[in-house]
Amino acid sequence: MNTIYFDSPVSDETRRQCLYQGQLFVFSPRPSSIALCQFADDLIRKAFGDLSPEKAQYDLPVEEYAAILSKLKPMFINHPKSKEHIQNIMSELGCDRSKTYFDVPRMRTSTSDGYLTTGIAYAWHPHRDTWYSAPQCQINWWIPIYGIDSNHGLAFHPRYWADPIKNDSTKYNYYQWNKEFRPNASKHVKDDPRPLPRPVEAVEMEPQFRPVCPVGGIIMFSGAQLHSTVPNTSGKTRFSIDFRTVHLDDLVAKKGAPNIDSECTGTSLRDFLRTSDLSRVPDDVVALYCDGTETMGDLIYQPANPTVSSQ
Repeated sequence: MNTIYFDSPVSDETRRQCLYQGQLFVFSPRPSSIALCQFADDLIRKAFGDLSPEKAQYDLPVEEYAAILSKLKPMFINHPKSKEHIQNIMSELGCDRSKTYFDVPRMRTSTSDGYLTTGIAYAWHPHRDTWYSAPQCQINWWIPIYGIDSNHGLAFHPRYWADPIKNDSTKYNYYQWNKEFRPNASKHVKDDPRPLPRPVEAVEMEPQFRPVCPVGGIIMFSGAQLHSTVPNTSGKTRFSIDFRTVHLDDLVAKKGAPNIDSECTGTSLRDFLRTSDLSRVPDDVVALYCDGTETMGDLIYQPANPTVSSQ
């Protein structure tokens, strides 16, 4: 990885190919992304009442804070307006709505000074999304809801784009995760025993870089990029939104970033929705990614209670 593109005017096809080569794209706020952040902010402020969302962690017991998030996050994830805003972002960034599929946007939180780093507010260790059954052509989109600085955003670890890392992704099956572990995120307040793939050797955290963009700015990167949560020392809780996209042509052709160290099983492809009409990825395309583990759990996560958050 050696290039970061800022407000690049290239086509979506060219952009995807650059992302598959390890480049990053950063975009200034767009009307569509600002609208998404404003919608999220409205939900957040209603959830926390008179408390400042970025400072509420200092006024609430951690269990009460986690309980608020466990209602707030699924409300955002499952709200039809969240999908509408993503559809608008896709149009504004030049994606082909008939061939671009997205998964529902997640609201993420990173509390300051270790207040809550598990379960519903998991602080991510260095990882690639491809360790979690993401296709190699997955593109990640990340948007801050409130202002960030280098002390509470994302970190990228560029030396590992081409260098494999010993990891335990072989234990991860997406369908098993959906059935056994995904529903329980909000229960893990003090520790998190879920089998989340991670490196099993020391990771050199430097060099790293931490893109900083304004509210509604967009950081776009390959799901194969090694990235992590910056340890938050800012004194404020970071609220952000992320979602992922895949392109139908790249799925069919099996284009994408090289797989240098992922050994997980299953696929998350059934979660993705077409931008134009919210239909799912066609079965014959998903079949290209089947590996015989489809009986290990739930192919698609269907919460028994849609007001319970998963992460």
